[in-house]
Amino acid sequence: MSGNFRARRPASPPPGAGYPSPPAPGTSTRFPHPRQDHLDADARREAASKGYAPGRTKSNFPPGGLNITSGEVKLLLGLVLVAAAVRLYRISKPNSVVFDEVHFGKFASRYIKTQYFVDVHPPLAKLLITFAAFLFGYDGHFDFKDIGKVYENVPYVAMRMVPAILGIATVPISYLTLRALDCRATTSLLAALFITFENGLVTQSRHILLDSPLIFFTSLSVFSWVGFCNEDKHKPFTDSWWIWLVLSGLSLGAVVSCKWVGLFTIATIGLNTIYQLWILITDIRVPPKLFLRHFTARALCLIVIPILFYMAMFQIHFLILASSGEGDGFMSSEFQHTLSGRGMHDTFADIALGSEVTIRHVNTQGGYLHSHPSIYPGGSKQQQITLYPHRDHNNEWRIINATDIDPPIISESPNGLRYITPGLRIKLLHIATEKMLHSHDVRPPVSEVDFQNEVSGYGAPGFQGDANDDWIVEIDEITSRDRRDREATKRLRTLRTKFRLRHALQGCYLFSHKVKLPEWGFEQQEVTCNKNAVKANSLWFVETSIHSDLPTDAPKVNYRLPGFLAKFLELQRVMWTTNAGLTDRHLFDSRPDSWPRLRRGINFWVKDHRQIYLIGNPMVWWLSTISIVAYMAVRGLLILREKRGFKDFNNTAIVKYDSLCGFLFVGWALHYGPFWIMGRQLFLHHYFPALYFGILLCCAVFDFLTSSLRPRIRLQIAAVLIVLAIWNFSKFSPLAYGTPWTKSHCEAAKWGKHWDFSCNDFLDDYSQYNSGPAPPTPAVKVVQTTMSERYRGNVVENKAAANKKGNSQDENTSIYIPKAEPGRDIFAEAPVKDIRSQNIPQPPKAPEEERLVSSATPEAPKDNKVVVEEIMGEGKYIGQTAKDDKANVNVEKEAETAQISTAPAGPVDSEGVDPVIPPGAKEAKDERIRQAKEEGQKLAKEKAEEKANKQAGPLGEADAAVDKVAKELYPEDAD
Repeated sequence: MSGNFRARRPASPPPGAGYPSPPAPGTSTRFPHPRQDHLDADARREAASKGYAPGRTKSNFPPGGLNITSGEVKLLLGLVLVAAAVRLYRISKPNSVVFDEVHFGKFASRYIKTQYFVDVHPPLAKLLITFAAFLFGYDGHFDFKDIGKVYENVPYVAMRMVPAILGIATVPISYLTLRALDCRATTSLLAALFITFENGLVTQSRHILLDSPLIFFTSLSVFSWVGFCNEDKHKPFTDSWWIWLVLSGLSLGAVVSCKWVGLFTIATIGLNTIYQLWILITDIRVPPKLFLRHFTARALCLIVIPILFYMAMFQIHFLILASSGEGDGFMSSEFQHTLSGRGMHDTFADIALGSEVTIRHVNTQGGYLHSHPSIYPGGSKQQQITLYPHRDHNNEWRIINATDIDPPIISESPNGLRYITPGLRIKLLHIATEKMLHSHDVRPPVSEVDFQNEVSGYGAPGFQGDANDDWIVEIDEITSRDRRDREATKRLRTLRTKFRLRHALQGCYLFSHKVKLPEWGFEQQEVTCNKNAVKANSLWFVETSIHSDLPTDAPKVNYRLPGFLAKFLELQRVMWTTNAGLTDRHLFDSRPDSWPRLRRGINFWVKDHRQIYLIGNPMVWWLSTISIVAYMAVRGLLILREKRGFKDFNNTAIVKYDSLCGFLFVGWALHYGPFWIMGRQLFLHHYFPALYFGILLCCAVFDFLTSSLRPRIRLQIAAVLIVLAIWNFSKFSPLAYGTPWTKSHCEAAKWGKHWDFSCNDFLDDYSQYNSGPAPPTPAVKVVQTTMSERYRGNVVENKAAANKKGNSQDENTSIYIPKAEPGRDIFAEAPVKDIRSQNIPQPPKAPEEERLVSSATPEAPKDNKVVVEEIMGEGKYIGQTAKDDKANVNVEKEAETAQISTAPAGPVDSEGVDPVIPPGAKEAKDERIRQAKEEGQKLAKEKAEEKANKQAGPLGEADAAVDKVAKELYPEDAD
């Protein structure tokens, strides 16, 4: 029996029970235990609030809060490999443009070609993507124009690798963050794998997008700050203490340099910093000099360093984008002239009658007052007047005197020139087309309101115009004050004087705003004459001035070029105003209330019966939301219990987890709550930084709930959760990778009724994907309807008109994407191609279409001969002979007679067949005949009124002037 039995070793006696153990450092034989073991309840609570567990002193607390074993290092390497496999799988597919790669790929092209552009996001993430493209030889000539466009000569895999690598790096950082927050290794592993297999984060990190860099720098900022806090508890002002603090400041600068959402990360760290400083300043044991050192160090590293880093990114941005580009029109004139290709030679400071000038708008990024030979399709159908952001010969005007009384003597120069003074009545002649700047009581083509009038180009060579061409100059003294030019408030001076042009007859002001004309106006900015004009939108200035009588040594001026700080501040204002103006609705936008519930996603790409759709891992998403709600409920219960006298916060475990979960909850709330007050366009991916905090909070709750369990049981529970997360990921992985899927599997995966990914885009069986090219998806008639909502832009909805008569398999409900997310890049509305206004041919009109002139008289074309009309104010000048006019009148009379003819009085029988008249048909036919007669009479009356108006219009003086000019130009054709 002795061979099968082995005596157990007696248990080691506890310290002090017969075998005294050596005293711990800092203890004595009389007091063998650490001092913290003898603290009262309040002292233990204070120690717990600082992160000291029972028995843990400052001397044995690990520096930086990191206590990683060699086994955990191997575990981290395994996590990196798993994350790389998940995020890099089929990263080259699809080989075409996906969703917002339209914007951010295009920005990389602009960087490569050094062409200036403007985006609502700071430049760091775009610079990283551009750097990868540059290293792999991208030349910047791919336009990234449309979703689904196949890449050609573009290292798109290298560009996608930048967000993918940063997405991979987020996984180990999340593990280290929870370990630094004193969570168990099992909990940290759970968080890392949750982030690894989160479908939304995987989808977002596999394309040329900015959210993956944003989340990486957010996680790096949190990790650096947690490491600093632990180091601060251990021993402040050491070398490692400064390293953690500086790294925190650099990370904060990087996160805000990717997107302005990084400001929420700064707010999270800032609130925690304020709490730390409050604890220090209220501790009477901390002398003021020590507090000042803590305050100065944090201010330097957490305020100054992020600001300098942020500004350095924009300095790189400006250095690269040194050439003129599509973003010029969004910047001020001074800014534009810092770009190569936009520099301007010195121009004359004096402006006089007869000067040839270019006039710019003060507001709305300062476009040029512009005209071109194209006409308005409605209204007066006269020549278009627009605001154009580029230099062009169609921006040039000549100032003509329209004042009957000579200007005062003060406005006369030694050379005999008459300067432009306040109250002077002038005309502006468009040099290229010889049309006058004109306005009248006609509504504009877009802003059709009573207090705005159309502004047009009107006139003909040799025609002096009429009173509707007259404008009165009003100088704005406040904005024109300039120490460099005292004369700027007394008379018009180039670049210095800000003025308004008031219409002499209508009393309205020349006005422009951010409304753009449709395609017939080449998407240029609308110019109107506004009776209730906002002052900022009705101010103008002269950019260039030329006069043949001015000597070459006359005073000249030029723009004062801004320095870096002025350019930086101006760009921040442009980004802010345009970001706030992103109110257009999108087919896949969503509001913040739907994000924690994962109600809908975003369609990224549909092609070849495959689809990429951004949607999260339902289990991970909903568990994080449940944890957030649970924390709020438990925290509220603890506050209530404390008010009722319970001492829950004397428990060190509760204090520890309350501090841990509270920090993560504040991070979630600050990254999620501000979106509720934003009226701009929002999408599901705006929730990703908050989701990161939510996942960490979920795992912290798991750590608390399993804190009393054995490690093996805790690991088993975590393994079950990980398996469920991986199963959820694989369930929706075809939407993340764009791999083949079947309709039946797709329908089975629609767990949420609001999930709108299209299952009919997939084939019925996997074998169909391998049997050669799949049949094309049946075309769908897409009907676009536009709805307007107050304080928001137009809501564009796309309705697929499916054929309901056939089988359901033949129906197609493909998601139609009209364009990439428009709100993300408001500057995409700028003309992609530089449309220089030349003599653009107008589309031919149908022979039966009537052309209305300002006298509202229709002219009928004759024998397919083009009728060339010059619209002249409230009259008209027709570029034909008098014989042609008479022929047109005869044609008009014949058309009138045909229109007045009514329906036959009775039924007409077919030959040899008696008509079959059902009961009641005769009465119905008589009623139709009566209505036809009434319509014919009404039409005849309207034609008669039009003739009367033609003979005696409301502005007879203008008609008389036109007739006079016609007789002078064509005396042989006069009657």
